[in-house]
Amino acid sequence: MSTGVDRARVDAAYRAETDRLVVDHPRCAALAEAGRAHMPGGVPMLWMEKWPGPFPLHVTEATGAHFVCADGIEHVDLCLGDTGAMCGHSPAPTVAAIRKQAAIGLTAMLPTADAAVVAAELTRRFGAAPSSVTSWQFTLSATDANRHLLRYARQVTGRPKVVVVDYCYHGSVDESFATLSEPDATGTRHVVPRRGTIGAPVPPSETTRVVPFNDVEALAAALAAGDVAAVLLEPAMTNIGIVLPEPGYLDAVRRLTRTTGAVLIVDETHTLCAGPGGCTRAWGLDPDAVVVGKTIGGGVPAAALGTTADLADRIAASLALEDIDVGGVGGTLAGNALSLAAMRATLTEVLTDDVFPAMTARADRWADGVRSVIDRHSLPWHVTRLGARAEYAFSAQEPRDGAEAAAADDFPLQQYLHLQALNRRVLLTPFHNMALMSPATTDADVDAHTAAFAEAADVLAGS
Repeated sequence: MSTGVDRARVDAAYRAETDRLVVDHPRCAALAEAGRAHMPGGVPMLWMEKWPGPFPLHVTEATGAHFVCADGIEHVDLCLGDTGAMCGHSPAPTVAAIRKQAAIGLTAMLPTADAAVVAAELTRRFGAAPSSVTSWQFTLSATDANRHLLRYARQVTGRPKVVVVDYCYHGSVDESFATLSEPDATGTRHVVPRRGTIGAPVPPSETTRVVPFNDVEALAAALAAGDVAAVLLEPAMTNIGIVLPEPGYLDAVRRLTRTTGAVLIVDETHTLCAGPGGCTRAWGLDPDAVVVGKTIGGGVPAAALGTTADLADRIAASLALEDIDVGGVGGTLAGNALSLAAMRATLTEVLTDDVFPAMTARADRWADGVRSVIDRHSLPWHVTRLGARAEYAFSAQEPRDGAEAAAADDFPLQQYLHLQALNRRVLLTPFHNMALMSPATTDADVDAHTAAFAEAADVLAGS
């Protein structure tokens, strides 16, 4: 697929931006080099090597929608921890709650009063009709929440298979690292490990069926055998670029899962950007279970899994109290006092209903700015919006599914645009061209990216 830009020009521009990063960030470079002595790649997690340039920046301070690197340079943060800091860095109410709780106990394997308050608030957000998600449990990550719900679904249905969407991402859930092959000689597409998958415990075809997003017929075929325990999906794809559902698609997913007895799990970890109750509330969805993580703890590791009362009752009836701690669900630190205190403050005082309109307006401003640059240079790219999140990608039309979104990717071009923005003191997420707005993000922050993007487009156009 043509991106409408000259490859040699991209390569030359990337080299120039690399030189600029090195000159501007000697302290970050030194810290990265010191880290390589005892950390692979010099980073605490290998995926951090994917940041553009020869080393990632090291952060010394992050507040609101900005961070300061080790070289004392302040940056606009439109990545926001890839949603983990969607409420802004270190919001005052969350920090106050963390300080208070830290002084009186971090974890005890016993509940605190905060837990019931958080569960009630999540019910208010995600349990409004037609949804009836009213029963909650707490984990340290959305990965854990997704894993637990898949185990519960298998437990209550007695079925072995899981259905996921082609090119989905649900954290490090083994069943989700599966995609569809190219058609074979008969035109059949097979379930295969997603490129880059490491050490899969079993071939994904043994656990998983994969269907394209927005493909109702494929989902019906995947469910037809009656052996699927759960369908796990984002209501809009966000980890391969934003792919929005077509009209009627999510209604069809609900109808098919209900007819075939499969548990419908909606992962709202990223799509919480659509509003206080994510897409579930904004679009009137009716799942059996919801996962929400990352941002609800204000930066403290925290996530929640919610179910309908019916599913909660079925789960409880299938478990023996004597064995409830060895079923593969939970963890010693899950639901700890510190994370619940952070969730309570974040949900009730920071990421409240009234902050979302301004966040969405700034995402629209960002998208309008990018769109204006794309149009001015007649680039065959598009911009997609989802609440407080927006993204550009290198195809003229918005993709219908994950495969189309993947085909539109251009990693070297993406790396250049990210590094160019970083050198203009604006951070985007390293995995795709996404910008996320927090309650602290300003019009000036958004306009800084528009200016950088316009300058990059001029370079790519040779002007």
